[in-house]
Amino acid sequence: MTVDYATLSKTLASLCEGETDEVALMATVVCELHHSDDRFDWTGFYRVTGPEMLKIGPYQGGHGCLQIPFSRGVCGAAARTGEVQLVPDVDTFPGHIACASSTRSELVLPVWNGAGRLLGVLDIDSDQPDAFTQEDADKLTAILKETFAAAE
Repeated sequence: MTVDYATLSKTLASLCEGETDEVALMATVVCELHHSDDRFDWTGFYRVTGPEMLKIGPYQGGHGCLQIPFSRGVCGAAARTGEVQLVPDVDTFPGHIACASSTRSELVLPVWNGAGRLLGVLDIDSDQPDAFTQEDADKLTAILKETFAAAE
């Protein structure tokens, strides 16, 4: 089963309509997203909680790392640069943090509110190598932009 982005986008728009609380939005997005695709082994948010620091937010799957500095790993790189990180093989990513030994590939997207403030990153891990495509990155970026536009 692979994600149907058109349906996911409509479902999230309906579920999140009028919501401005970022944690409520994150919890809803991660629940819908995690169960939408067999490639998604761990799906979750890391929230910006202080200067150059991410802390785990709503997620689905096994335990994640509790804190990730902007200076470390794939999530840190996405937060630090503001750019999507599409990693086909985590073993080749310098400084990859192995929160789960089963992770083979990763897609991490920065999450901004409508005012342009970085709220955190969406981290999707797969136990399959090269599991994610540029289309995944583009479609999810659009969904995140729409969903978090009204977040505080």
